Amino acid sequence: MNLLVKQVTIADPQSKFNNQQCDLRITDGKIQQIGKLSAEKNEEVFEANGAFLTPGFFDLNCAAGDPGFETKEDIQTLTAAAKAGGFTGLALLPQTSPVVQSKSQVEYIVNKSKGNLVDVLPIGAISQNREAKEIAELFDMQQAGAIAFSDGDRAIQDDGFMSRALQYAKGLNALLMVYPENKSIAGKSQINESKNSVLLGMKGLPPLAEEMHIARDIFLATYNDTKIHISNISTAGSVALIRRAKKDGVKITCDVTAHHLVFTEDLLIDFDSNYKVKPPLRSKADVKALISGLKDGTIDAIVSQHRPEEIEFKNVEFEIAHYGITGLQTVLPLLLKAGLDAVLIAEKLTINPRKLLNLNIPVIAEGAEANFTIFDANEKWLYNPGSNQSKSANSPLIGTELTGKVKLVYNNNQYYTS
Repeated sequence: MNLLVKQVTIADPQSKFNNQQCDLRITDGKIQQIGKLSAEKNEEVFEANGAFLTPGFFDLNCAAGDPGFETKEDIQTLTAAAKAGGFTGLALLPQTSPVVQSKSQVEYIVNKSKGNLVDVLPIGAISQNREAKEIAELFDMQQAGAIAFSDGDRAIQDDGFMSRALQYAKGLNALLMVYPENKSIAGKSQINESKNSVLLGMKGLPPLAEEMHIARDIFLATYNDTKIHISNISTAGSVALIRRAKKDGVKITCDVTAHHLVFTEDLLIDFDSNYKVKPPLRSKADVKALISGLKDGTIDAIVSQHRPEEIEFKNVEFEIAHYGITGLQTVLPLLLKAGLDAVLIAEKLTINPRKLLNLNIPVIAEGAEANFTIFDANEKWLYNPGSNQSKSANSPLIGTELTGKVKLVYNNNQYYTS
């Protein structure tokens, strides 16, 4: 497949063409030439008109329903939503039924997603059935293609188990990605603890529940001299803890969801369950601290935290509604709304996620494999049931006009245009 992309603005801090407007010629899946180019015979032409081109987006934290909950999302609809959102790679969490916790289950994901434009890479469970009692078959899963290990949105409460898991992962040079929440403090809380939780008459979840758990994991990572990744941080205190730990030489990394960079707890006033996420939406001060953490390097990556849910689990009273937002198609508009520029987006959404997982990092250079995303930061589009590619529709942004549109995605010698 031969393609000529005209007039793109390259946003790739790894590339010598960064911040330059160029044409790209792609031949048989590779970037053959970059410069001022003219179309050749039997070559498709895409007019970018100055839109940004970054390495293909990669999501560190998304969930589907396959296997077991295909009514929420299967691999086909997951990858359709992913490429519509600009993603060429996904790290898929193991919170399915059965849980992805063995060699055969990892191989199922690998085989089912073969040949796709979007690379779907399985994350194996840390513990059997995500119960934090017995360590899962980490070595076998790694050999079968698991790129990291996580118990998804279940925080590991047992300190001794967490320490043993870190020791085991260290022997495999494997990354543990852990969700931070102290359940004894969190209890059954569902929204941020603040004057809003009092006003709404709901038990609040204090930032302390997240921050105490992160502090514990910092101590354990230090004691075991091993790396650890904290998923979905949401508070100013968490940013401060991780910033200090990095300065102290702890091998710690972290990510934040796109929606926690824009949405705040004030949006819960109408009890819209589509804003019910885990961790909960926090304050404006927390949002400001998270954005500062991204810019100063404390926060390594941005994730979609894509959590598809059937309507019967969201169109109910807030207190019994399931957590989660279908996020893959709305990451880019949210990051632009948060004020992030194209180069920072490239760093946090394309380069760093792959670096954390020791994956090959796409680069915009002559001779490199073509793996990139083109987006117009100013184009408006309507996110509605017609444009939604997910099997689920649990997003508060459905029915709204968004700014920032993915125009073309290229990977594995295939491309998608919107």
